[in-house]
Amino acid sequence: MNEGVNKSFTHVVVDGSNIATEGRGDPSLRQLNEAVLAFMKEFPSTKVTVVVDATFGHRIDRRERNEFDEAINNNELVAPPAGAVGRGDGFVLTIADKVKASILSNDSYQEFHDQYKWLFDEGRLIGGKPVPNVGWVFIRRLPVRKQAGRESAASLRRAKPRNLAAKSPVAKVVAPKSVHPKLNELNPFLNFVEKNAIGTKLKGVVESYASHGVYVKIGEVSGYLPLRLMAKPAPRSAREHVKLGATLSLVVAGFTPSRRSVELSVAGVDLPSEPKSAVKTQVSRNAQSKSQAAKTGQPKRPRRRAQLPKTSAKRPTSNKKR
Repeated sequence: MNEGVNKSFTHVVVDGSNIATEGRGDPSLRQLNEAVLAFMKEFPSTKVTVVVDATFGHRIDRRERNEFDEAINNNELVAPPAGAVGRGDGFVLTIADKVKASILSNDSYQEFHDQYKWLFDEGRLIGGKPVPNVGWVFIRRLPVRKQAGRESAASLRRAKPRNLAAKSPVAKVVAPKSVHPKLNELNPFLNFVEKNAIGTKLKGVVESYASHGVYVKIGEVSGYLPLRLMAKPAPRSAREHVKLGATLSLVVAGFTPSRRSVELSVAGVDLPSEPKSAVKTQVSRNAQSKSQAAKTGQPKRPRRRAQLPKTSAKRPTSNKKR
């Protein structure tokens, strides 16, 4: 038996999405199954509940989707209801809190530290990794605490005065979150850009919420759909307008190579009209100025060309006189 894990627990909630992506870019149902079976074999008396997020079935290999649907229908896997706050992480913590279970995950759940302080209790969080030539190894772990610079404004307001005093005077000024904090892998991003020009129509699955929009999974690439390109007029909240796991008809609106990001727009929602009209006006002005310049230059050019032959014709005549 593994001495690194507390053997007194009776119920463990498996963060399936986290374990399925351990050491991988995309989740693998096969890897999740191997991890759960290894855990149950090592701890046969423990009740196990496996939870995956709402987008899990869309992100795994297509060859695994039938098996995934069967597992959901047989209650072997549990997914949160559509629109659940906190996505799969919040659902995992809610279940563990209700039955006082431990959690098998390599996540630290930093955004939930204030709400679920028991995460720091010994034995409530278990990590797991596949080790070559060994198999899955499970060990007790503690969550990584939030760094001061990464705390949200809400958590700073809820913090006690003694905690705020320990911070620097400027700690209360929280840096704005990046609109595109996620980076795509280089090769999938380059392949996507090569095959999908701006204006290309495609389908995408809503993966997660962001502060001003949602992230959408398109094959191996994650794209960003901002509120301003989600509907006309723009909705106030992405959570109220779209649901996790929903399939949307989209258009490629732009790329930012430095962030390897893809900006998307819902089909039928155009970019703001003012910049477009301004561009058209400038283009028309440039065209008019060029045409006027061309008209004023036309009478001069023939005269210059007509003078050149006369000059060249006089030279041989002067030579003959000499």
